[in-house]
Amino acid sequence: YTKLKLQVTPEGRIPLKNIYRLFSADRKRVETALEACSLPSSRNDSIPQEDFTPDVYRVFLNNLCPRPEIDNIFSEFGAKSKPYLTVDQMMDFINLKQRDPRLNEILYPPLKQEQVQVLIEKYEPNNSLAKKGQISVDGFMRYLSGEENGVVSPEKLDLNEDMSQPLSHYFINSSHNTYLTAGQLAGNSSVEMYRQVLLSGCRCVELDCWKGRTAEEEPVITHGFTMTTEISFKEVIEAIAECAFKTSPFPILLSFENHVDSPKQQAKMAEYCRLIFGDALLMEPLEKYPLESGVPLPSPMDLMYKILVKNKKKSHKSSEGSGKKKLSEQVSNTYSDSSSVFEPSSPGAG
Repeated sequence: YTKLKLQVTPEGRIPLKNIYRLFSADRKRVETALEACSLPSSRNDSIPQEDFTPDVYRVFLNNLCPRPEIDNIFSEFGAKSKPYLTVDQMMDFINLKQRDPRLNEILYPPLKQEQVQVLIEKYEPNNSLAKKGQISVDGFMRYLSGEENGVVSPEKLDLNEDMSQPLSHYFINSSHNTYLTAGQLAGNSSVEMYRQVLLSGCRCVELDCWKGRTAEEEPVITHGFTMTTEISFKEVIEAIAECAFKTSPFPILLSFENHVDSPKQQAKMAEYCRLIFGDALLMEPLEKYPLESGVPLPSPMDLMYKILVKNKKKSHKSSEGSGKKKLSEQVSNTYSDSSSVFEPSSPGAG
């Protein structure tokens, strides 16, 4: 749902071709599901974001991916030909089917009728059914997808780790060759991969940067000296800006493997980072953590909603009395001297 909402046209509409592409093996079922939502179904159509609400998406998904096992549950617990479960039947399902019989009944008592009624009123979209203590297939599926049935314990959803230690004290969920959709020798590269890994919780992504060979001299990302396709560096930066903090407020690390040996294109790379990331781009050391020997790195808490760029740089001869340097001059978060700050990596695939 989030992915589709992010893949919009400049006019803010969701192209249906993106939905068809996701389910390319079953076009007819996609068409039927869209029609069930009273949405256009032609591959060349698009729909306004405001028309694609969570409720509409749920109807679309239910029609696209039918759940025959739900019908089996309804039959097993007495609904038979009726399109709903009563409060007593729902209580039997929860206490007899879902509940682990090994649980201590004093510490974890079975649900009572009034507790089940609360659940029905919470998840049943039809108020008339809910007041009668009845839950439809739609309401039942909402219950199965609700917080009471999460795979992860609710207490684990809240932050329960110490995030105040220096950044270097943590393992970081990282992606290698993020842009690749397939093999490293002849696979396709895709901007979409950056959206997907960030939405799945990744906090460090890799950008293999190379000099663009077109007349526009736009830097590109690809797997060097292979047959993999190229994608636009600028489009990748835009995708990262879109999705960086959708699933986590903690910092993003961009690992630049920089092979760009053109000062003009390096200047473009820095400018894109500055303009597109804006205030999220960490440009200077935090006041409490100067870049000095013996001073630890900031913590993930200190760096919330910040984007850091990791890039090899050419060394500069320091002049006397230079004072405190910007982080962009010391660790290449960006740079002010486009002709010499970034040092291209040595030739090789990657």
